[in-house]
Amino acid sequence: MGKIIAIANQKGGVGKTTTAINLAASLAVSEYKVLLVDADPQANTTSGLSLDPKKVKIGVYNCLIEEATVPDGIVKPEDAPNLFLLPSNMDLVGAEIELVNHPNREKLMKKIFEEVKEDFDFIIIDCSPSLGLITINALTAADSVIIPVQCEYFALEGLGKLFNTIKIVQRRLNKTLEIEGILLTMYDSRLRLSKQIVTEVRKHFQGLVFDTLIHRNTRLGEAPSFGQSIIMYDAQSKGSINYLNLGQELLQKNNLAEVKTV
Repeated sequence: MGKIIAIANQKGGVGKTTTAINLAASLAVSEYKVLLVDADPQANTTSGLSLDPKKVKIGVYNCLIEEATVPDGIVKPEDAPNLFLLPSNMDLVGAEIELVNHPNREKLMKKIFEEVKEDFDFIIIDCSPSLGLITINALTAADSVIIPVQCEYFALEGLGKLFNTIKIVQRRLNKTLEIEGILLTMYDSRLRLSKQIVTEVRKHFQGLVFDTLIHRNTRLGEAPSFGQSIIMYDAQSKGSINYLNLGQELLQKNNLAEVKTV
């Protein structure tokens, strides 16, 4: 049975979508079958894999609100073996309002993945930069959550609120939800501040922090404009190596492989 991992942080610009796409791709090239879910109305994960959100006929919104099933909406990105996508578009903006009076509104995403969970080794959910109902749905459906944290001054801003939300979800909706790890992103080894943030976060959160650091890398920013993961766009880049290492670390944490860093 597959493991569902939400990528969440209500703070924007921390690398959630970059992490969702490239972690999913890293696991896929390690020959694990992965479903990447775009649960963000901005649909950057969808466009980042060469699919025009305006042309999405069946996506997360249709599965949550209408009668569509997840298999109806799954698409196969080109040149990405073992990687599948459940896309999104701007329709998802309306889901927050439409779900308000729905019974079991926090558990709809969990329900729609029940029929496909056994078909994938991993389901990676890219959450929107908010703690709204769609993100709560993702946390309720997930087995664990990865929290990207930017290596900058305001890195820890809002983390307390996110952890409180996770605790509420654990207490009321999903008792088995675990924190897979905090991922430090946009690390610049030339900056003393980046090093200080890494030291502070690791001191405070200890074993919750991934060993892998995601460095600032121009190629990481370029890859989405070509509709590719960094692994497909430039396998030799630092960004690709970082995410391949993250994938191996995740597998090791789940007792699926030994760490073999590149």
